Amino acid sequence: MSGRFTHAIVRKPGANCARGLTTAELGEPDLDLILEQHRAYTTALSALGLQVIVLEAEPDYPDAYFCEDAAVVTPDVAVITNPGAASRRGEVETIEPVLAEYRPTVCIRSPGTVDGGDVLMVGQHFLIGISDRTNRAGADQLGQILESYGYTWTTVLVGEGLHLKSSINCIGHSTLLVTNEFAERGEIRMFDRVVVDDDESYAANTLWVNDCLLTPRGFPKTRRQLEDRGLAVVELDVSEMRKMDGGLTCLSLRF
Repeated sequence: MSGRFTHAIVRKPGANCARGLTTAELGEPDLDLILEQHRAYTTALSALGLQVIVLEAEPDYPDAYFCEDAAVVTPDVAVITNPGAASRRGEVETIEPVLAEYRPTVCIRSPGTVDGGDVLMVGQHFLIGISDRTNRAGADQLGQILESYGYTWTTVLVGEGLHLKSSINCIGHSTLLVTNEFAERGEIRMFDRVVVDDDESYAANTLWVNDCLLTPRGFPKTRRQLEDRGLAVVELDVSEMRKMDGGLTCLSLRF
């Protein structure tokens, strides 16, 4: 991952955000606090040089502010997903016209399902997680689309964790930040890997933006690992998003 992002799409959390899907068992998000944290996230993206397109909340879709799941955006094409949770499938309808202003768009069709949180771009190669939200039919469709634009791809079976990016993220060039569960997986052995401690596994959901890493606040060992590699780190509080199985990568579409 060496290119620079110029734009990001974010969506405001709605008053109904506590009705979203979650397995976290950390309590309901505080609406005022989640809005404050979301504003800080948007401000951080702007400070890194991105033009941030802010979409209004979707009253019918409490998870819609996790807008990364609605699309996979490459330098050449925007793939509109078919989210694995039936309650989220309407979210793509308001994302597609925005992306169509910047990229040609194609869509994943049923029976294929794909969540953007299961798709990681590392240079010209894509890792596509097979999870509860992304099935093999969807991964194959996405892979064939990517191949047509000259990209390569590999599927990765996701065990525990909602999405692939809960456990693996690119932190610049061909270096991955990974949890112990994935550290020795054959699909990623060709990449340099930084392994987070088990008690800081949530910090694997760190977001690379223009040579800076946005990382969740409160994980000092992971921050030290990243800074020891000379990487710029900005910590953001995402405690309320975490209550809804979300994190830093989920909250935007960068391109």
